[in-house]
Order: sequence, then C-alpha cells, then structure tokens
Amino acid sequence: MYDYIVIGAGSAGCVLAARLSEDPACRVLLLEAGPSDWNPLIHMPAGLGRLVNDTSINWDYRTEPEPQLLGRRLWWPRGKVLGGSSSINAMCYTRGTPDDYDEWARAGAAGWDWNAVLPYFLRAEGNTRGGGTLHGDRGPLCVSDLRHVNPLSRAFVDAGEQAGWPRNDDFNGPSQAGIGLYQVTQRDGARCSAAAAYLGPARGRPNLVVATGARVRRIVIERGRAAGVEYLRGRRRHHAAAVADVLLCGGAVNSPQLLMLSGIGPAAELARHGIAVAADLPGVGGNLQDHLDICTLHHCPPGLSYDRASELKIAFDWFLRGRRGAGSSNIAEAGGFVRSALAADGRPDVQFHFVPAMLDDHGRNRLPGDGFTVHACFLRPRSRGRIRLRDADPGSPPRIEANYLSDAEGFDLRMMVECAKLSREVLRQPALARWRGAPIFPSRPDLSDAELAGFVRAKAETIYHPVGTCRMGDDADAVVDPHLRVRGIDNLRVVDASVMPSLVGGNTNAPTIMIAERAADLVRGHRAA
Repeated sequence: MYDYIVIGAGSAGCVLAARLSEDPACRVLLLEAGPSDWNPLIHMPAGLGRLVNDTSINWDYRTEPEPQLLGRRLWWPRGKVLGGSSSINAMCYTRGTPDDYDEWARAGAAGWDWNAVLPYFLRAEGNTRGGGTLHGDRGPLCVSDLRHVNPLSRAFVDAGEQAGWPRNDDFNGPSQAGIGLYQVTQRDGARCSAAAAYLGPARGRPNLVVATGARVRRIVIERGRAAGVEYLRGRRRHHAAAVADVLLCGGAVNSPQLLMLSGIGPAAELARHGIAVAADLPGVGGNLQDHLDICTLHHCPPGLSYDRASELKIAFDWFLRGRRGAGSSNIAEAGGFVRSALAADGRPDVQFHFVPAMLDDHGRNRLPGDGFTVHACFLRPRSRGRIRLRDADPGSPPRIEANYLSDAEGFDLRMMVECAKLSREVLRQPALARWRGAPIFPSRPDLSDAELAGFVRAKAETIYHPVGTCRMGDDADAVVDPHLRVRGIDNLRVVDASVMPSLVGGNTNAPTIMIAERAADLVRGHRAA
C-alpha cells in the first residue's frame, strides 16, 4: 500500500518520486521497466555514441512505414533505464521560447503560460554560471558549459556569424535566436540525468521504494478510480495499491499505450483488441508531434573529428584524469536557432545541432574517413500522428504512426527543404573553408528544391522529441485537464511530454522536467514560491 505510485523512472518520474518523497509521511513507489543506470558509459557524456545499440536500456522502437518518407520505418530510441531518455540523450539544455508556453495557455492549458512555468524552470536549474531572473543556480539539475569543445564546433559558430546570424551564448536568455555552444545537463564533466539530479539524493529515504525491471501491465481501475497497478518483475506478477494518486510518466509512446491497455482511450480502438472500456477518451494516442531532422554531411581532413578518435584515450582522460577531454563532450556541441524565409512569426523556426563527426542513421552506420554533420529541424511541424495498440499484449510494442510531412498544405516538406538549404548556407562560409571536404549527404552541392525534397524523403530522421499524445486542455478531446488529471478517472494523472499541447521550439527534456516540477506542486496542493 502506497500513497503514490509513479510509473516510469524517466525524466518526469524521477522528479516526481523525489519531490513527493520529501514528505516523510508519504510512501512512494517508483516503477521502472529498465535497469539501474550503472553503465559507466551513461555517465561519461561521450559514451552516448556507444549506447546507441544497447537495447537493454533502450525501448528500440520503430515507426510504422512512413508514407511520405518512402515507406521507411524510422528508429525511435527511448530510454528504458533509470533517468529514461535523460540517461541516453545529448544533454542540450534548451527550453523553447516564452510564446511556446503562452500558446499552450491559449489552447486551453490554463496555468501553463510562460510566467507560470518560469518559476519551475528556475526551481529545477542549478546553472554554474549563476542565477538571475531567467536562470536558477540552486536546483538539482546541474546546467553547465562544456568542458571540451572541438575546434570544428567553434568554426561552425563562426560560420553562423558569417551567414548573418548573431552569436548567442545563452539560448535560454532574453533571446533564443542565434548560433553558439549549447549549455548541457552535466555536473563536473559527467552527465546529470534526472536520475543523477533527483533520484540519487532521494534513494536513501525509507519512504521511497524504487523497483527496476518492473514492467507495468495495467493500471487497476475500480469504480472509476485508479486504485493501483499490476506489474511483472521477472516472471512474478505483483500488485500495488495507491491510496492517493497513480502518476503515469511513461512518455509520449508508453503513456498512451498503457492507458489503452488499462481501458482508457478511444472506445473503438479498445473494442478492436477486446479491452473493456473504463473511459472512452478519443484523444488518447492522438496529436503525436515530433521534430523531423535532416542531416548534411561533409568530409574533413583527418585527425580533427571524433570519427576515428582513440576511444581508449578518451576513456582514460575522462575516468582517470578528472573527467577531462573529449569524454566530457556531448558530441552535439554547437548549434542554434534561426528564422527561415518561411517563418510564420518572430520566433526562430529552425534549430541546428552541429556534430564534429559523421552521423548517418543516428550514428549506427559508421562511414569511412572523417567528417562533420549539421542537423536541422523544423521546430513547429503541422503534421500529426498517433499511437495505437498493436494488440492487447502489454509486451508488444505499440504502433507508432508519426505521419511525418502529412499536412495537407505540404508546408512541413517545404520547411524541411529550407532546413537543408540553410544547412548548406552555413557550411559554405569561409570559417569552415579549411575544414570543408567533399560533400557526403547530399552528394552534390547544386541540388534543386525538388531534388532536396527527394533527399529529405530518403534521409530525414527523428531528432527524438515526440510529444502530445495525452494532450492537456479544456476541450472534449483533451486527455488530461490543466491539473494533469485524466478525464473520467479519479486519482490518475499523466506527467510527461505526452501532455504538451504542442511542441516547444527546442529540445524537450528541460520542459519535461519543468512539467514534473509543477505537477509535484499540483499533487501536493502547493504553489511555486
């Protein structure tokens, strides 16, 4: 018997478990399907390149064949480990723009406007540069400057300035626009995941129980109330009861899947799989949004990129020389936010991530030689996808129908072509001339817009930001209300990126942690100080 059961020890789940267990009178159970975050490559930032194929800590999802991407099934890595995706991501700390959150509020998410959420960003953040009106310096999530920056990354920033974009040393400052180096979620050169930031300090509390290897099969609904959960650990089936709330933190893929397995979702979809309906919520699994990303690759002279760097030396410098050297790199060291010629308003609509290595197919396809990569994504796609059940077996992966580039006007495809063109624009600048070798993808510098569109369809991939599948709002199709309570079921909330009404203009990890910080106050009946 627990006061709170938290399902999923990802970014949001770690925050909730830590915050709710601050009250010694509350007994909290945190369930995580994956293992503990013991793997040292999780904690060495550059180790993320070696984690890419480790399915023991990765849900290893794939979309259904994408009609607008030549029928390709895109790989969707999601963290299955303490810390969730914050244990395997590139650690870039960005929040989006204030208008992103004001847009949430206008869409029916009352209390989630910028002025309301900023205190929770500040509460979470422990920025080594110090605090202020836009930054916190005492929060558990350590945000710092990179200890190691590759010369190619600095050249990219210089090239961005030459392309006409301002240098920006703080993408979370007064203006998001510009090119610069990312701040990262690291502490003293090591990854500061949500598990390291929140769960680690809380693990010694007697009122917090953390169970890894615990795959939740369903939420138990009794008389319209979430009464507990049923889960497998090893081959044993367990039941846990919740006196207060069940808090679902599975993320944009797993949260709608588990709701539907528990009888909460579109009635027709549930009936198709023989699942009894506890609450007919048509919005569950809908509104899926993600940032689609196109990579432009060039060769460079040998000896500078990370492609053939000595992994032994990198590990030696990091583990034995005070977490120094390239081992402390997040790999995606530089980037920025710019407005394209098609921008709908004053916000940047394109984000860059620059990688001083050749990344093809998420780095899983190792190319010969040396090179660098510019990632570019359209920040506010109009296409919408959905999550659906494959069958009624909790062990089966869900159907991910991302529906990239499916908007009726074709605007998303035009924007992805713009992303490719802007990438080529920055790469042709003089600052990169001494390093710029032959093009790899695309292989020619003179492609027409139609040819670039074909390049996008053949090579675009996710940049790992799925959101929106349990959307919050005040309308009939919203899955949760602005207090994150599931409609039609008492004592059940969803707390993760799935509740976002729309994508923010940037990486989604910091906003997810903010959501959980605010959710902890909503659950406890507190308000931000």
